[in-house]
Amino acid sequence: MSKLKRETRETQIVCSVRVGSGTATIETGDRFLTHMLETLARYSGLDISIEATGDMRHHLLEDVAIVLGQALRDEVPAHATRFGSSLVPMDEALVEAAIDVGGRPFYVGELPSHLYEHFLHSFATNLGATLHVRVVRGRDKHHVVEAAVKATGLALRQALIEGDAVFSTKGAVQIERLDD
Repeated sequence: MSKLKRETRETQIVCSVRVGSGTATIETGDRFLTHMLETLARYSGLDISIEATGDMRHHLLEDVAIVLGQALRDEVPAHATRFGSSLVPMDEALVEAAIDVGGRPFYVGELPSHLYEHFLHSFATNLGATLHVRVVRGRDKHHVVEAAVKATGLALRQALIEGDAVFSTKGAVQIERLDD
């Protein structure tokens, strides 16, 4: 289990995450953010615990995404499947997500909520994942964002499955920090 604490003048966050059964203990003071984090936990199969407060919604969402991504980065199995994708319908909304947790941070996608687009971008960047989110259709902002979180969660569930070897033609990447 990876557990991180992040404190700034704007936010205070304690986050723990591990690959598990999809349980969530979330306290953010923002009902929709809490709902989306519980949804991500459930669909990804991650056990997530977050206690967070912030001075404004933007800072809260951004910093929670940063800490969650950093904590999950520590939990990616060395022999992870790496790739996952999912297409999720939610009423009139249809959203697709594809992810690679192989250590190359990149995000592309447009959501009808700039806050949740920024949330997914911050999450993917700090996880070290490539995440593509495509809204195929949808009018209701809530449905589109929730379908995007569900699709991301299901894609993560696939990508985090532990195999018996590094899933890359280049093998394991080893980086060593050298002191001058």
